[in-house]
Amino acid sequence: MFDRSLAWRLPAAALSAACFATLAQAQAPGPRSFFSVSPVFEEADLDSGGDFRVGGVILRGGTSTGFGEGNRIGVTLNYDYLDYSFDDPVAFGGVAPWKVLQRYGFGVPLSFALEDGWSVGVSPQMDWFRENGAQTSDALVWGATFTALKRFEGGNVLGLGLAAFSGIEQNKFFPFPIVNWRFSPRWRLVNPLAAGPTGPAGLELDYLADGGWSIGVGAAWRSARYRLSQNGPVPNGIGEISGAPIFLRVSRDFERALTLNLYAGVVAGGQIRIEDPNGQKIAEEDFDISPILGANLTFRF
Repeated sequence: MFDRSLAWRLPAAALSAACFATLAQAQAPGPRSFFSVSPVFEEADLDSGGDFRVGGVILRGGTSTGFGEGNRIGVTLNYDYLDYSFDDPVAFGGVAPWKVLQRYGFGVPLSFALEDGWSVGVSPQMDWFRENGAQTSDALVWGATFTALKRFEGGNVLGLGLAAFSGIEQNKFFPFPIVNWRFSPRWRLVNPLAAGPTGPAGLELDYLADGGWSIGVGAAWRSARYRLSQNGPVPNGIGEISGAPIFLRVSRDFERALTLNLYAGVVAGGQIRIEDPNGQKIAEEDFDISPILGANLTFRF
């Protein structure tokens, strides 16, 4: 997936979270697990002058198991490593606002089956978003997503969710749709991104081709905040990057246990924001529509 903080923005990585959502909705009582790795790359021109490039890797893993009639519990693990290179960013005084960003954390999804195909879920989550050299204690983002969905005959799913997260001098609350609806044997509408501290889930139109291939086109809005280094240009400050990834995905399933996803697209409406340690704006800069590239390899077992 690509994310400007790549971790939040690039859809390839987000697919792994979508994989866990599929596991959590599974009716089989046994354990289900996944692991995914997503190399990512993005570059963009800044409006006031200069540009930046970012490359890195996003790792996701998780497992879930059934307990009781249709109930499931699991754990997910997140890790992102994003290496930024800024060239003469005029809006930030010609100095790179940050260099290497990392995200790491975990979630504990719970799903409870009700009558008539309904289920409800809650997924508490804790993540640390920080530049190398930042105080870990100041980088915590915590909260939960709450969901209610109905499974229809034939396996289609519709529902609503609410995400609530707090940390790095900001509170976030947003609703999001839950969709996994097959219109025909080849067409379906799904959520390619997981809702969480970086934004609500997106939507993707998916076409199932022959030979295990599928093609999708989708979009979302993502935003990520990071605690900045104590030794950087804004000591212990806050960096935020946001935008709307619009992407084309080509995927290949191998024996139902391995999936390769290739992504290409753009990020529209991109913006970088720098704040002081208390969350007050210091500088803000838009950037041009930027190309994004990514790949995602997901193992299910």
